[in-house]
Amino acid sequence: MKPVEEARAAPSVPAPEVSTARPEIALLLSVVFLAYLAQMTLNPIIAPLSREVGLAEWQIGATISIAAVMLVLTSQFWGRRSQSWGRKPVLVAAFTLAMVTMSLFALLAWLGMIGMIAGIELFLLFVLLRGIGFGTAISAVQPTAQAYIADVTSDETARVKGMAGVGAVQGIAMIAGAVVGGVLAVFDILAPLIAVPVLLAGGLILVAVRLRREPRHRLVEKPRPVSPFDARVWPFLLAGFGMYMALGFIQVLLGFVVQDRLGADAETTGLLTGGALLLAGLGLIVAQAVVVPRSGWRPATLLRVGGAIAFVGFTLLIPDAGLALLLASILVIGFGLGIATPGFTAGPTLMVGRDEQGGLAGLTTATAGLTFVIAPTASTALYGLGTAIPIVVGTAIMAVVTIFVLVHPRFRRLPVPASEPPPA
Repeated sequence: MKPVEEARAAPSVPAPEVSTARPEIALLLSVVFLAYLAQMTLNPIIAPLSREVGLAEWQIGATISIAAVMLVLTSQFWGRRSQSWGRKPVLVAAFTLAMVTMSLFALLAWLGMIGMIAGIELFLLFVLLRGIGFGTAISAVQPTAQAYIADVTSDETARVKGMAGVGAVQGIAMIAGAVVGGVLAVFDILAPLIAVPVLLAGGLILVAVRLRREPRHRLVEKPRPVSPFDARVWPFLLAGFGMYMALGFIQVLLGFVVQDRLGADAETTGLLTGGALLLAGLGLIVAQAVVVPRSGWRPATLLRVGGAIAFVGFTLLIPDAGLALLLASILVIGFGLGIATPGFTAGPTLMVGRDEQGGLAGLTTATAGLTFVIAPTASTALYGLGTAIPIVVGTAIMAVVTIFVLVHPRFRRLPVPASEPPPA
């Protein structure tokens, strides 16, 4: 296969009006927040829940990997449809599917805890609901928001800030989800599962009532897909893949690491895991809401600085030296990846035309999703061989990413887009 051309003339696709861009961005960020708040509320209790219903670590890892497969398979579809159908129809469909599947998932977990469903049947239903159903639904949210931000921002600084905004609300959702999931788990491990579809229902109502549907002339009739081998974007995709792979090697394991290193019971594990995720989200928010907007750094610089900081955090997580060092390492990892991620998401948008932005947004989301096809199953399998092994592997991956963004020439040849606003 021949590589895609290094540069390509931007297609003559009419640009959107921008008079309502800021209110629509704020509304979309609120929608992203609710979607990821629902997802993050599950994280503190997923490890103890699996043990309460009798599933093995690898089965939870496989369920999350299958959700990531759906993210990879459907993200480009949703990203392009957000340009051709409009944001509102895509998000209504996504939130409806997510709400239904997670309501059924909560019921399934309860049936598993009382012993009415067990074994392979329980595992397959976990895969169907949490893996296939919710994975397909959540894959629509981020590409839709990113494609819109790329569509209405015409200069590099505004685009980086917009992409950082998506990351910032995800960080806020991580903190809020850690609080909601961890605190509710103290009362009952099923309580966070009941909260998830309620949050998704709130997102559905917000989209249905408040989000305006674009007029037809603002849509892109035939959005173009972007190849992962496109010479304009693949170095960014590779860097992002490495970052999320390193994160994936510890994210799914965090509950198990907390429980096994500290000897905690299920409720305490949920609370402490929630606290660790809260710190990771705090680091991400400080990075993306404060450091990135004020720094004025270009995407390549964000990748280099953030990657180096995240590598330090991964290194600190390797030794089993108590709760304080564990929490500090998670905070540093969140801060470093919070700086690096807007470089990954904003950088390639400077390289493509407007009718490719939906496909690119789907591709960057799919790149992150692909890592969670591999990492959960691989990390949980390695964890069975030695509790430090997956953490060492994640640290090594992060080191390679940091070196790659320092030496590859693509990160020294980014174009600077025109600063004038798109025509109304």
